[in-house]
Amino acid sequence: MRTILGIVSLAALAACQQPAELKADGAWVRLPAAEGRPGAAYFSVHGGDTGDTLLAVTTPAALRTELHESMKDHAGMMAMKPIKDIAIPARGTLAFAPGGKHVMLFDIGPRVAAGQRIPLKLSFAGGKTLEIQAMVVAPGEGAPKE
Repeated sequence: MRTILGIVSLAALAACQQPAELKADGAWVRLPAAEGRPGAAYFSVHGGDTGDTLLAVTTPAALRTELHESMKDHAGMMAMKPIKDIAIPARGTLAFAPGGKHVMLFDIGPRVAAGQRIPLKLSFAGGKTLEIQAMVVAPGEGAPKE
């Protein structure tokens, strides 16, 4: 009897859980230190009730974007490599941050300046797209304090 009561209680608790929605927040872009070099975009993605896969991030502020990941190589040196896509776990959070996953922004427009906001469009394998606004910061600056 206790087993049945326990199972019913767990089912009732699961039914009370709020549905999770795929979303992104905390977006910011660091401008490159040298003209002609790429900038980088950072943000967090929060998974919905089911997992999904981030396929691309685009912005009208740059001619080209690539998903990248930084990691230490076998010699202990930091290396960066492009990645095709990134799995977003159900109900999990994946942070894009300096020293880890990020989006490279190539050929950023000359009118993009620190203090502005630019749109980032995230495209997922499940068909959903999200648009978020990213605060632009100067080269060498960290995440904005908002």
